[in-house]
Amino acid sequence: MPTDVGLRLLLCPLDSNIVVRTACCSVGVVLPVYSTFKAIESKNQNEQQRWLLYWAAYGSFSIAEIFTDKFISWFPLYYHVKFAFLVWLQLPSVNGANHLYMNHLRPFLLRHQAKLDQIVGFLYSEMAKFVSAHKTEIQFARTLFMKIFGAVNQVVGDFFHPGKKQANRAIEGPTTNVQTQPDSVIESLTTQEQNSESESDE
Repeated sequence: MPTDVGLRLLLCPLDSNIVVRTACCSVGVVLPVYSTFKAIESKNQNEQQRWLLYWAAYGSFSIAEIFTDKFISWFPLYYHVKFAFLVWLQLPSVNGANHLYMNHLRPFLLRHQAKLDQIVGFLYSEMAKFVSAHKTEIQFARTLFMKIFGAVNQVVGDFFHPGKKQANRAIEGPTTNVQTQPDSVIESLTTQEQNSESESDE
């Protein structure tokens, strides 16, 4: 019964658009990110190459989707076809990412490699100039972000572990304020001690 409900949601384009979009995000990004992490940590070169090919194919598809999404997203079953395409890219049995890279993406990139190298070099140089020109603003934004992140992290930690902070306070005990004496008071005490010592010597 739950399987039938899931299939109906996926196959009904009007009622399950959000469901299919979530499924596309999960299959297209979330699972590959974890699989890439596993491939890197296991140091399996075959798996690393497989997921490099996937990200190259997925990135190319995402760039094309930016320009075509507004025109074809209203077609019936568009997100269902996208979901099937993302599954096709990943399945080891069909190896769709490798097929797309070797037959289409690689020949295109080799044919335009010199021009693309010039564009990429120009973009990197412009980014370096921008960063160097706005170094102060970037540092300020980074500091502000870290402070906000630390505050949010502390609030979330207190929300999920409310007793931990109270336990730490109980272990540390009450805090005492230590007042430091001014330098003038210390100097006067030192002078009095020296005078008393000189009088005792006489």
